[in-house]
Amino acid sequence: MNELLLITTLLVSFGGTLLFLKVFGKGGLFAWVAVSTVFANIEVTIVVNAFGMEQTLGNTLFAATFLATDILSEVYGKKDAQKGVLAGIFTSLTFILLSFLWIHYTPAESDWATPFVRGLFTNTPRMLLASLIAYAVSEAIDVFLYHAWWNLTERKTGSHSKMLWFRNNFSTLISQFVNIVLFNFGAFWGIYSFKELLAITGACYVIYVVTSLLDTPFVYLARKIATKPESVQ
Repeated sequence: MNELLLITTLLVSFGGTLLFLKVFGKGGLFAWVAVSTVFANIEVTIVVNAFGMEQTLGNTLFAATFLATDILSEVYGKKDAQKGVLAGIFTSLTFILLSFLWIHYTPAESDWATPFVRGLFTNTPRMLLASLIAYAVSEAIDVFLYHAWWNLTERKTGSHSKMLWFRNNFSTLISQFVNIVLFNFGAFWGIYSFKELLAITGACYVIYVVTSLLDTPFVYLARKIATKPESVQ
């Protein structure tokens, strides 16, 4: 059941990225980054077993933010991709602040939600902070590498559009590795043993490798459905 849910989440995450691009254009990608970041910060507090591995949730939604910034890089240019990264960072900061405030309200006698909210968010400031740092660093690396690879492939092929698969995969695979190491060791150091941390990190990275490879067709589709592909810089 967990495997089926993860596959469904992946399809919703990647499909939603294209839907927001198709309906809202570039602004839709910024919005999807913000939406995915909030949901991923909630999901990442859950640890599950799937495909024979123990892993944190949020992998597919965070993968969708990398997909969105790669599409921004490919279709609209480096500056807009960097704006997408900032949208995710500002959204995460706002979410951390608001979730901190939620647990300090004095609930009414009729309230039933506060115990659950406190149970979820009281012990997660460190996790959310680790998530923010990992996201900010890895996304910045992703955008930088995407355009570094692009310059390389353009020099090698003489074409500005060829080898999209190369720049997309190799920028994402490297940046996702940084992301998962920073997050898992920042969030769970001292909670899990070093051996368990390595196992969880390895499992999460396997998922990231799969999602990174699977998002390539979506970048090609995004380039086709984008309203102004000539705006690439």
